[in-house]
Amino acid sequence: MKIDQVFEQYNRDSLIKPYIIAEAGVNHEGSMELAKRLIEEAKEGGAEAIKFQTYKAKYLASKDSPSYWDLNKESTTSQFHLFSKYDKFWKEEYEELKLECDKNDIEFMSTPFDVHSADFLADLMPVFKISSSDITNIPFIDQLCSYGKPILLSTGASYLWEVERAVACIKKNGNALSLLHCILNYPTDDRNANLGMIMDLKKKYPDELIGYSDHTLPGEMDVILYAHLLGAVIIEKHFTHDKSLPGNDHYHAMDKEDLKRFKSKIDQLYGMLGSFEKFSIPSEEPARANARRSLVLEKPIKKGEKLTREHLTWKRPAHGISPSEIDQIIGKTVNTDIEEDAVLKYNMIHYDN
Repeated sequence: MKIDQVFEQYNRDSLIKPYIIAEAGVNHEGSMELAKRLIEEAKEGGAEAIKFQTYKAKYLASKDSPSYWDLNKESTTSQFHLFSKYDKFWKEEYEELKLECDKNDIEFMSTPFDVHSADFLADLMPVFKISSSDITNIPFIDQLCSYGKPILLSTGASYLWEVERAVACIKKNGNALSLLHCILNYPTDDRNANLGMIMDLKKKYPDELIGYSDHTLPGEMDVILYAHLLGAVIIEKHFTHDKSLPGNDHYHAMDKEDLKRFKSKIDQLYGMLGSFEKFSIPSEEPARANARRSLVLEKPIKKGEKLTREHLTWKRPAHGISPSEIDQIIGKTVNTDIEEDAVLKYNMIHYDN
């Protein structure tokens, strides 16, 4: 399913299978060969989209910007210096990656972190993703809205009033919107995932598509499974080819095997969910026929006599007249002798009285 189809088919009263974005970020580390491998593995794992991050360190962070990640996992203490390591891809590289995504039948996305990258990415992507870190960057949100594409807005580390302000800006511009619950910890402890906030977003924004951007350790992938059950349709999770690599975005990312595990759980879940409309399924037919009841003669009755309430009780199986018809049956004349404990059937009754 494509992202535009997700927006079209979304119905808050039922579930549709999640649209999974493999957030590769800059885990290509400046290697085109590795970036293409990430595309292939995201597709193999079952993701609907792969998303990169596009920036130049000089546009993104001042030189004195401090770290906010786990220094035991990523020892670089300056945002500027860290981002400088991974800002080698620009317009031509992302155009090449878009073609690679098309070849692999997976949607290409990249989060722009400046107006320069947004200008050339607009022609390559079906949506714009806005990072949690830019939820208060109203002029930048305005700029991204001007391209007329749907907006995926992460809401990590924000208060509701900050979300409301960003949403007002997006809605003023008329863009379709998906709000992604997110906790801005790298990694996020499971106990801090606060998946209940998904329910609050659904309540506060009943007409918007809700999603979840996850930073918990992959494990059994249950956190994002639960997020989906709570209503997150778009699921974004960091993605790598090797979780053992050092660096800020490898150790809490999923790999293709994690992704396959999640897809398998989703298939199992939807196998159990079945239909979203109530009806009796074919495998229940024996129960309908044998576990339900019929009207049964409590005492015998002779041909020509009228049925009274005292003649009738109800017992299994449901091979005769349903007890729901008892008021219509009382007072009818029987056209044959009927023994005690016999199941009452329509061919035993006259209908001209």
